[in-house]
Amino acid sequence: MFNTMLDILLIGVGLSMDAFAVSVTNGLTIPGYRPRHAALTAAYFGFFQGLMPLIGWLLGSAVSGVISAWGPYVSFFLLAFIGVKMIAEAVKGGEERRETGLRHSRLIVMAIATSLDALAVGVSFAFMDVPLMASVLLIAAVTFVICFAGGVLGSRVPGISCKAAGVLGGCVLCAIGVKLLLEGIGVL
Repeated sequence: MFNTMLDILLIGVGLSMDAFAVSVTNGLTIPGYRPRHAALTAAYFGFFQGLMPLIGWLLGSAVSGVISAWGPYVSFFLLAFIGVKMIAEAVKGGEERRETGLRHSRLIVMAIATSLDALAVGVSFAFMDVPLMASVLLIAAVTFVICFAGGVLGSRVPGISCKAAGVLGGCVLCAIGVKLLLEGIGVL
């Protein structure tokens, strides 16, 4: 099934869509967001999106049931936690809210939350004839490019207040978490 690099490229695009949405949200909600911020966000997302298939491959089939079973719940919890926190900070801070939003701890949590599905892909790689390192690097590069573009795109949307963008961004993160949960339990 995953026998060509085109297949891996398409997998990379699919895996990066949640991270793209979070990158757009960061661009919308963080005052003064610049291309260097988009590059930092994209680097985190690209790194973890590439790392997770490698970890999944290493774990192999021994724990695939556990990963598959808990992945959607972990993703939901992490994204919902960040989303609710973002909404609360936006409402509490009003228009004066000037947090950077790019703390390393927050970027790591978002990157892990949006890349757990890549862990399951890596488990599947363990059972197939896949050029592992080339696949991991391609997935990471695709995610980086897509997330960089998303961050820049989000930062260019004019006329959104910090408060409205914070609430909207928090809702988007919560919605992505719910979507991942529903997909993981087979509702979507």
